[in-house]
Amino acid sequence: MLKVGITGGIGSGKTTVCRIFEVLGIPVFYADLVAKEIMVKDLILVEGVRSAFGQESYFDTGALNNKHIAAIVFNNQLELEKLNALVHPAVFRAFDSWVAGVPGDTPYILKEAALLFESESYKMCDASILVTAPKQTKLDRVTARDGVSTEQVLARMDKQFTDEQKLAVADHHLLNDESASLILQVLTLHQTFLNAKA
Repeated sequence: MLKVGITGGIGSGKTTVCRIFEVLGIPVFYADLVAKEIMVKDLILVEGVRSAFGQESYFDTGALNNKHIAAIVFNNQLELEKLNALVHPAVFRAFDSWVAGVPGDTPYILKEAALLFESESYKMCDASILVTAPKQTKLDRVTARDGVSTEQVLARMDKQFTDEQKLAVADHHLLNDESASLILQVLTLHQTFLNAKA
């Protein structure tokens, strides 16, 4: 079974692309959603976070104290890297466990991750897909979707690789600019992966 990583900057539409693949019967592992879950479920990770950022990283209920963590890692690259060094291996463990549960006759699976290239987890995949969109389109989508300011979206964009940096590494590229059919692009790529598996 092929493992295909998929990513895209905020507002690029990578989740929409993943939904199309799911309609085609392809299982998708949503790394960012899983990361939120394992922050409280993976005991190795929980202990690592407590050790690195203090016991107050978690409430007495066991829930993550997001404000405490954010106050430490926001605008502190070293602390953010320390957190990522704890979280990424836990996500890899969760991914391996998830893959083990996928039926053996599945031709390929997708691993969706915002930081696919930044975390270098694309190296654990057989191929990678980058979803892009024009910058203004992405800004318009996210400000409308999340009710945030343009400045807030730009700040989030600045924490990720640029599309140019990602394009230099990606194996496949889907352009989601609302001019070319996204569904047709996905269908073409789907066939490419089916052929590669055959």
